[in-house]
Amino acid sequence: MGKTRIGGLFIGDNVKLKIDEIKDSPADEVLKNLNSSNRGLSSSKAENRIKQYGYNEISEKKVNPLIKFLSYFWGPIPWMIEVAAAISGVIHRWEDFVIISLLLILNGVVGFWQEHKADNAIDLLKQKMALNARVLRDGQWTQKPARELVPGDVVRVRSGDVVPADLKLLEGEYLQVDESALTGESLPVEKKSDGIAYSGSVIQKGEMNALVVATGMNTYFGATTKLVAEIRTRSHFQKAVLNIGNYLIVLAGCIVAIVLVVEELFRHTPFLETLQFALVLIVAAIPAALPAVMSVSMAVGATKLAKKGAIVSKLVSIEEMAGMDILCSDKTGTITQNKLKLSELVPFGDFKENDLLIYGSLASREEDNDPIDNAILQKAKETESLEDKIKTYKVDKFTPFDPVIKHTEATVKGPEGEFKIAKGAPQVILGMSSNKEEIRQKVEEKVNSMASKGYRALGVCVEEERKYRFAGLFGLYDPPHEDSAETIKTANSLNVDVKMVTGDHLSIAKEIASQVGLGTNIVTADDFVEKSDSEAQEIVEKADGFAQVFPEHKYKIVELLQKKEHIVGMTGDGVNDVPALKMADAGIAVAGATDAAKSAADIVFTISGLSTIINAIKESRKIFQRMKSYAIYRIAETVRVLFFIATAIIVFNFYPVTAIMIVLLAILNDAPIMAIAYDNVRYSQVPEEWNMREVVRMSTFLGIIGVIVSFAIYYIGARILYLSPGVLQSFIFLKLAVAGHLTIFIARNRGHFWSPPPGKLLFWAAVVTKVLATLVAVYGFYISPIGWKLAGFIWIYALAAFVITDFMKVKLYEIMDRRE
Repeated sequence: MGKTRIGGLFIGDNVKLKIDEIKDSPADEVLKNLNSSNRGLSSSKAENRIKQYGYNEISEKKVNPLIKFLSYFWGPIPWMIEVAAAISGVIHRWEDFVIISLLLILNGVVGFWQEHKADNAIDLLKQKMALNARVLRDGQWTQKPARELVPGDVVRVRSGDVVPADLKLLEGEYLQVDESALTGESLPVEKKSDGIAYSGSVIQKGEMNALVVATGMNTYFGATTKLVAEIRTRSHFQKAVLNIGNYLIVLAGCIVAIVLVVEELFRHTPFLETLQFALVLIVAAIPAALPAVMSVSMAVGATKLAKKGAIVSKLVSIEEMAGMDILCSDKTGTITQNKLKLSELVPFGDFKENDLLIYGSLASREEDNDPIDNAILQKAKETESLEDKIKTYKVDKFTPFDPVIKHTEATVKGPEGEFKIAKGAPQVILGMSSNKEEIRQKVEEKVNSMASKGYRALGVCVEEERKYRFAGLFGLYDPPHEDSAETIKTANSLNVDVKMVTGDHLSIAKEIASQVGLGTNIVTADDFVEKSDSEAQEIVEKADGFAQVFPEHKYKIVELLQKKEHIVGMTGDGVNDVPALKMADAGIAVAGATDAAKSAADIVFTISGLSTIINAIKESRKIFQRMKSYAIYRIAETVRVLFFIATAIIVFNFYPVTAIMIVLLAILNDAPIMAIAYDNVRYSQVPEEWNMREVVRMSTFLGIIGVIVSFAIYYIGARILYLSPGVLQSFIFLKLAVAGHLTIFIARNRGHFWSPPPGKLLFWAAVVTKVLATLVAVYGFYISPIGWKLAGFIWIYALAAFVITDFMKVKLYEIMDRRE
């Protein structure tokens, strides 16, 4: 017994079927060929087929680790280091050659290792994003990871699902499927029994049972089916940081060019020696650690968020969360618990409460796991003798809930014959009823009464003599999360304006809003849809929430707020929320969201409630702070080292450090800065934005202070202590090394360096590298030794300058804030 690959499919037991043949073959024949049935597979048979066909997943081409490692030695920055090493060999400076080669290898190892860690974090996120499927195993419906599906499985797909494999449709009315991600065709395609649904397409309407005919790479569209969004897209923030890198390279190039001209034209220094020094100086100025710092900071932050119930599907969305100032939050499942309870039954006419429960149960489906259906079915189970009575009816046909028609419909056979039942929005059910005019006022009064208590009303009508009669109302209550009020208060303290968005009645929205501390200015879609853009923007911006809105209104709300230059977050859970989630700056799929919503969102929550969103905002702002700290530090260091060395060479005709010392500085400075991803920072109380003017001002200020302090130590060494040139160079080297690491602590926050204290990993990484630099200078490894007395003097001098500079930094921030 074997498997045969035909037309891109693995179809078992040597049955040669191409995809076109599967399309044209009756479902019964395909079931037979796959040795399956409408009852699905047994667990043991499914396990055997996993061994036979493999898991239902898209295999990714993995780069050979050795090739990946070698790639770190190819590119502009490695080339310059390699040329500098080669020149060192040519001019027989073997100490320089060894140290520069070590820098090259260290950059490669660190970059490779950090990217490896980031990739592992991303893989973990992908696993958490994995789809689940409703599958029939051993005759029972169960939830299984979609990767465990095999040909022959029977699955249930419904509105909002991403199709988990290539399927032959079996039972059900119809499906409306969006295949645009696969075919480019923008209009949804309608499919019925015996049709084919392709892996990766999205179910917009309907629900059906279907047979899995191909999985993983063997699906019709194979590797094009990727459900996790591309993670490495560059955000505005990343582009800004990379622009800083380019700016530093240009700055370094210009200064070094001046040094080359002066040395060659006026001092006639040997060209190769000057070129070697110039290349090393450029290498020291270039932020070689920048890509690794960015990758690690984002990956570490995303992993922390995942632990708090927020899975980042697009790493760059962390920036948008940090800058978000308005959150449009879904009511159900986010502000409220999405645990509906049937709190009130209001029969009309001759109908009784038990009649409503029977009809409501028949118009519900347990396997769909719908919260409304579950509340009605649970109440029916708790009512004595009702379960046996429900079993006397048989549902022949079922039309699932559709957000457009806003009701379910069941065709039922029972003791009284065949009839239909409809269950859904009260205004829709009332409109379908033949007795609507005589009961309209009473229904509306009851709906408003329920809404004033925060109850969601649901209507039921039953067919009698080919006409629907309004049977009654269900009152469903979805209580707010216990922490919703406190969480909204916290969000406001973070300068994030929370606006509730719901399709529920205006009265329900106002009641829930009052319970959780939102304002009472709740508007409906009618209040802004027909208005001019300027009027609509004002209404939407001032509103505390929105009621009776459809998915297209959510999209409009986001668009209007963005036009007012707000960074907007939007939560959603259904297939109809996809446009708004994509439109929002930060699209958030809430806990229990459909697969379609998850695949469209930037962040997916696994825990219900608003508190997860607050955690995500705080963590994303911390990540932003760390990246901003790195940018300030990197620019300041480049200004400090470049300007000091270049000025000393041009003005005093003295090389304050050797090429080896510059390389050592680069190694010692880049090592601890990696730990900034784990630094202990305070999140901002206001939404973050990339203020380049502030960054450049502060980094330039710190850099210039560093130049002044460095020339002061040069003066002390040369004019007061009368150190020999070699010892003076080592003296200056140690000062640059110690002061460089201390700059990390100055740049990491707006307050004093101890508030908050640095993270342990960052602190000890800086301490260890400073100690190493001290040992190198004291004992003279590849440089002239200076002894412990001069080293002690440098430490006292650098610490004193550090404290004074830190106080000056705080004052400068205060001045900049006043000017702003």
